Amino acid sequence: MLFNILTIFPNLFDALNHGIIGKAKKNGNFSIQISDIRKHAVNKHGQIDGKPYGGGEGMIMMLEPLKKSLKDIPKNKVGKVIYLSPQGTRLNNAKAKELSKEKAITFICGRYEGIDQRFIDKYVDEEISIGDFIISGGELAALCSIDAIVRHIPDVLGNNDSSECDTFSNGLLKGPQYSRPEIFDEMEVPEILLSGNHEKIKEWKELKSLEATINRRPDLLNNVKLSKKQRKLLEDLASQRIL
Repeated sequence: MLFNILTIFPNLFDALNHGIIGKAKKNGNFSIQISDIRKHAVNKHGQIDGKPYGGGEGMIMMLEPLKKSLKDIPKNKVGKVIYLSPQGTRLNNAKAKELSKEKAITFICGRYEGIDQRFIDKYVDEEISIGDFIISGGELAALCSIDAIVRHIPDVLGNNDSSECDTFSNGLLKGPQYSRPEIFDEMEVPEILLSGNHEKIKEWKELKSLEATINRRPDLLNNVKLSKKQRKLLEDLASQRIL
């Protein structure tokens, strides 16, 4: 899989050289091609932004540098063009999994007050947001998006089932996790996890997943199709006044 990045801060993407994602990059599970938008600045001062027509605060990224940067990418390697924007559709686990099936994605990393709408209208296939908050530019959003997408590429994770068991993989939050030692500051690992009864452990984890979702993100239940067993667990939680 190929990720093309249009940015004015190429060095920020060095973060992709570390951890699981860095290993996947080294192994060739995906590759990155970074284009510095400033190489196509409109003058010798490196200008790539201008004042918005109609007035208003801040500056807007100009059309020409963006267009030329995009045109530098061979047409057969552009793939899906995504502009990272607070006006976009919210990125979630299902969307990341869907995008992982693309052969190539080109991320447009905006800055300032955004980019000229005409570039979006003509060249952008989709706008994506990583949340209802504002950050300084699209680079950090691109890093988050790439990490989320790459995790779904086969053989990237040590265990291919890992991405299927993560929080949000089934629409619910993941329950608590424990490791050694068994006792820490007088707090013990739940006895069920030490029992060796895999069926009971699985049921406990499903219960804790539902409990975490109800207590922290009850809105997620509106979009989840629960199994009969999960509905029964939900009823049990309600009867215990956890709701």
